[in-house]
Amino acid sequence: MTTAARVEQIIGRLVERELNSAARQGRRLRDITFEWLRPDGSSRKFIRVFTGGEPACIAVLPASQSDRDMAEFRAAVAIGNHLYNAGTAVPRVLASDAAAGLILFEDFGDTRLHDIGAGNRQRAIEHYYPEVVKELVRLQVEGSRNFDRSWCYDSAVYDTEVMLRRESGYFLEAFWHATLQANTVEGLAEEFEDLAARVMSSSEELFLHRDFQSRNVMISGERIGIIDFQAGRLGPPGYDLASLLIDPYAALSDAEQQELFSQYINEMESYPEVDVERIRGSFPFLAVQRNLQIIGAFSYLSGKMQKPFFRPYILPSLLALDNRLGESVFQQYAVLRKTVAEALRRYTTAVG
Repeated sequence: MTTAARVEQIIGRLVERELNSAARQGRRLRDITFEWLRPDGSSRKFIRVFTGGEPACIAVLPASQSDRDMAEFRAAVAIGNHLYNAGTAVPRVLASDAAAGLILFEDFGDTRLHDIGAGNRQRAIEHYYPEVVKELVRLQVEGSRNFDRSWCYDSAVYDTEVMLRRESGYFLEAFWHATLQANTVEGLAEEFEDLAARVMSSSEELFLHRDFQSRNVMISGERIGIIDFQAGRLGPPGYDLASLLIDPYAALSDAEQQELFSQYINEMESYPEVDVERIRGSFPFLAVQRNLQIIGAFSYLSGKMQKPFFRPYILPSLLALDNRLGESVFQQYAVLRKTVAEALRRYTTAVG
């Protein structure tokens, strides 16, 4: 039996056991079939499950049985249940199997916010993005209530270590050194530390998705579904907002970003316990952090992982970062601004 056949057998058993009342009465589900889906950057396995020709659920399995991958499975179940019970727009966990690391999620279909924008940009901006902003605020505030940090598999909070290792460090290792083959820049590490300190000094701690972009937002009719939340933790909400607004897949204009930013602040002001001024103050710095992370991730995925889908988005992300660093609040970061300008020059030359 092939690996795929064994996987489908495990999924079929769980579907029969958990998802259909007829199965509970001793009658088998009919015609369970499978469609293997192609993920973006994830190494997990995604399979659409059909019963009687109709979509039933999405099965998600870990890349391996390693401690880390199984911890990610447990985080997805615990955080998923918590967010769903908090009334946020995430798919319901229908069933799970701890031995296999298998989760059956509610199926939100194939249409992403990114797809809507690519097909009808005006409709996406005017109709869907405002609703997504509302759901983001609900996710952040309601998701933070009674959140148990022990659910997290990656880190419990977004902190200085995450910024220096997973964001600015990712930019340096995967892009500056590996892609551009450039040498260490004196003074850059100190500026990255100062940038992280600026974020921490004005951090407002809510639920943080950490990859809230248009390919992780599903559109099913008028329903919005937020997926890929298993790396969630507590952290500054401006990071998720920045992820949505500077999303290179969507390429929102400055005017569109500003309008959505205002809508987000207005929505967040309905929660008096949240200090929106701290969100305003930290946002530019979090946008830089997110941009560094994007460039590092896309360089790694397109380079070492040989996933060419991500390569076209590196240059727009570099341009956005260079533009952001031109704002007055970043004048003190002379080394970073010079490094990004040089990175843009080298990369533009390399790609022609």
